[in-house]
Amino acid sequence: MWSAAVTSVVVLGAGGVGAWVYQDLNGNIKSADVDDKIGGGRPVNLSPGSKNILIVGSDSRAGANAGYGKDLTTMQSDTLMLLHVPANRKWATVVSFPRDSWVDIPACDKGDGSTSAPHSFKINQAFAIGGSGGEVSSAAACSIKTVEANTGLRVDNFMSVDFQGFKGMVDALGGIEVCPKQAIRSKKARLDLRPGCQTVAGDKALGYVRVRYGVGDGSDIGRIGRQQEFMDALVKKAQDRLTSPNSLYGFLQSATKSLTTDPKLAGVKPLYGLASMLKGIPSDRLTFLTVPNYPREADVATDRANVVWQYPQAADLFTALAKDREVDKKELESSAKQPVYASSVRVRVLNGTGVQGRAAAVAERLRADGVAVTGTDNAPELAATKVTYPAGLERQAAALAGRLRGVRPAAAQDAPPGVITLVVGKNLALDDIR
Repeated sequence: MWSAAVTSVVVLGAGGVGAWVYQDLNGNIKSADVDDKIGGGRPVNLSPGSKNILIVGSDSRAGANAGYGKDLTTMQSDTLMLLHVPANRKWATVVSFPRDSWVDIPACDKGDGSTSAPHSFKINQAFAIGGSGGEVSSAAACSIKTVEANTGLRVDNFMSVDFQGFKGMVDALGGIEVCPKQAIRSKKARLDLRPGCQTVAGDKALGYVRVRYGVGDGSDIGRIGRQQEFMDALVKKAQDRLTSPNSLYGFLQSATKSLTTDPKLAGVKPLYGLASMLKGIPSDRLTFLTVPNYPREADVATDRANVVWQYPQAADLFTALAKDREVDKKELESSAKQPVYASSVRVRVLNGTGVQGRAAAVAERLRADGVAVTGTDNAPELAATKVTYPAGLERQAAALAGRLRGVRPAAAQDAPPGVITLVVGKNLALDDIR
């Protein structure tokens, strides 16, 4: 979308009227500095030249968005995605994070002079915590910290788009065709659609990508699938329609007015630079993925509302992107068809650090994630953490090792039957446990 649209604006900028249009659009884009709110201890970009851009669909009810309900007292992230652009610019991957993902949320600047305490909750709460004071910069910073802490990926840039901007972009393209197999009726999403193919715009388009309950299995995962299909259709239509000056201007007005970015992307020229990176990527090398996951109820019987990320598949995904390797979507989805629940992993934790209480601390962290810890003990001091397992527990050992950054499991003939052994080495910090 930006390739066609922004290129046209840059060309128009050579003329008098074009220059006014350029300045008009450039002035619409809001900037939010997040660096001083994120703090230190961030992951290192292991692939210089690659980029990770966090994209947030804002669920704020401020201003023109108040019509969608006033029950929210803080800013919300309705959609959370990470765009990975590799150093060679030959492919790109978009990873969707289910908003109900149960993750660790680090301490964050709330934007109101206070700091939140680290805890576990839904991933979309991070944007709300940081946005307590109404500042996008703090909201984005908390989301960035949360994504970095749980994936190990360094976020280089961010974009936030709100409801009104999304509707405007769709309307400027004359709507988008969708083909629901069943009727969709939802008062909450303001949606009443018949089955079959039809063009949606305005509130209907917004309702279609936001509706959750009463459609399919009512899950956020199903909604992500619709959102990805909708965005794919939107991109293809934009490529066809943005040759019209009226459509182009209307599209860019809506996009830029609803857009907040970090300072490095805040402007038509920086976005044009990003568009230039993406325009040469073939459509079949742009991959949409969702972090492999399963219902948290499998580990915590009382939690029927959230999902947890599936290991080792989630770790494999994050490691591949960190090392700038293209992910095979079919292979990833195939490997995730039979998840290993954390509650099915039985492990004894041994302290090989020489630091008193380290095994107990690691065990507590694993239990919080649903892992069945059978006991703790001491072991001879060890530099590197290791995971060993007896025959028959290969998948469970891989699932456990996937939670420990940089650890690979190994079979052991003398391993106790039915139990995995984790020897905590001096190199494992509590923050390295996913």
